[in-house]
Amino acid sequence: MMRFLGRAGSILVTLFLLSVIVFCLQLLLPGDPAAVLAGEDRSPETIAAIRERFGLDQPIPVQYVRWITNAFQGDLGMSMRFNQPVVSLVLSKLPVTFQLATMALVIAILMGVTAGIVAAVYAGTAIDQTLTVFSVFGFSIPNFWLGILLIMVVSVQWGLLPASGYVSPFVDPWESFRTMLMPAFVLGSQLAAVLMRHTRSAMIEALNTDYVRTALAKGMPRRRIIFKHALRNAMVPVVTLGALEFGQLLGGSVLTEYVFSVPGIGKLLVDSVYNRDYPVVQAVVLCSGAIYITLNLLADIAYTVLDPRIRHGAGT
Repeated sequence: MMRFLGRAGSILVTLFLLSVIVFCLQLLLPGDPAAVLAGEDRSPETIAAIRERFGLDQPIPVQYVRWITNAFQGDLGMSMRFNQPVVSLVLSKLPVTFQLATMALVIAILMGVTAGIVAAVYAGTAIDQTLTVFSVFGFSIPNFWLGILLIMVVSVQWGLLPASGYVSPFVDPWESFRTMLMPAFVLGSQLAAVLMRHTRSAMIEALNTDYVRTALAKGMPRRRIIFKHALRNAMVPVVTLGALEFGQLLGGSVLTEYVFSVPGIGKLLVDSVYNRDYPVVQAVVLCSGAIYITLNLLADIAYTVLDPRIRHGAGT
């Protein structure tokens, strides 16, 4: 219990430091957001009015204190471009990215964990070597290049799936699945390669333990040993990796969403940076960081469920 209380305290400190970094990063962006909002026919009076409206005329420390105070109250400011509360804007985009990341994680688990188990069972054979080569390709290919390639082949030449856009699953579940399948595959391909290599390594280690050899010597079916005993112990590091990578999928879907024109928080972040919409940029980065840190804590909790040794050690 004390271990998790300590982690919760460290999360609060990390979130505070993240908020400082996120707020200060806006100073590195070139240009004046007030001048961008004022348009081409801007006047000094218009720019000054915009700066006063959004508090940009205040000193940086004053701006940060006001921003973080409002953030603790659930107010992340107003979007300079859309002229609506940032919280409602981010919440409207977050389900899209969550759906994309969830589909990508499912694809990555199905491909990566399955390939890792097969590679471990047939370690050293041609099957293992072939799967390892595919994992190297999956990890090395950039997401944007793979996305453009799939659009050209699957959508343009074969006409199997939509090239871009988004349909809500509440409107048309099947069309939503078809629209998100390619970007989810692109986003999950690198994670599948990583999961495959970690699963293979963990499974080989588990299959070489004494209790597995004992079970084999007693005549226990090999399939039962693999899936009931070895796989459960091998899943401890894989679950941790999956939880952390899911946070990265949520925050790292920028290029994939932009290539496929998926209206999630990744595309919102790119558009906001381009339009100098500082409140939205701060909110998206802060939200992504908070999700990643929370998933890290959930991964620690999953440790105790999967591995009794960690659970007993945490209680002492």
